Amino acid sequence: MRSLKDTVVAVTGASSGIGAATARTLVEAGAQVVLGARHRDRLDALVADLGAAATPVEMDVRSPEGPQRLVAAALDTYGRIDSLVANAGIGAYGGILDHSDEVLSDIMDTNLAGTVWTIRAALPSMLAAGAGDIVIVSSVAGLRGGADEAVYAATKFAQVGLAGSLDRELRERGIRVSTICPAGVETEFAMGLGRTKDMPGLHDMLAADDVAAAIRCVLEQPRTMRTQLWSMWSMSQGS
Repeated sequence: MRSLKDTVVAVTGASSGIGAATARTLVEAGAQVVLGARHRDRLDALVADLGAAATPVEMDVRSPEGPQRLVAAALDTYGRIDSLVANAGIGAYGGILDHSDEVLSDIMDTNLAGTVWTIRAALPSMLAAGAGDIVIVSSVAGLRGGADEAVYAATKFAQVGLAGSLDRELRERGIRVSTICPAGVETEFAMGLGRTKDMPGLHDMLAADDVAAAIRCVLEQPRTMRTQLWSMWSMSQGS
């Protein structure tokens, strides 16, 4: 396995859940992390915990300017980006008619457009270096769909398709593209939009640390190999 010591990793959706867990495990591995999220107070609390290895950037992936600000902070601070974890995402449980246009637009803009804008912002620096890693945090919903999550699943299918195409586009230029597809994760995901803190099965789901461990494993692979897609479930969840 290769060392992540002193590598520079940008993470979106970093202020909570999978993003925050990923930041912690990458700092433990010796990486320098640039953390992007909308909630500055949460970012500041996380950075206070992680110390000098973490740089916070208040940003929103839903327009190109947010990811561009994240990348500019990484380049200004460290001079490069070695890896990108495109993690920012939101969802809701319910039928396709159960939520407002605004909620569904947010899901589409965050999960799909936000992933595209983030990759487009980070990629020029990686291409100039001739190496890099892009990890997209998708979902098993992007592999099989499911009732009461149609729009969310559509965005996750789109992420899987995006990653597969980018692998074919970028592999020969030194860029690895990986997709992590977890099943349910015990986070704030969809809380208040179909998920409640007392919902059955919540505590049987994967932990955010489980997904973070997978992301770290993918980044630590020797440069002679790549993982295209990793689906993962807790032992308590049926597939």
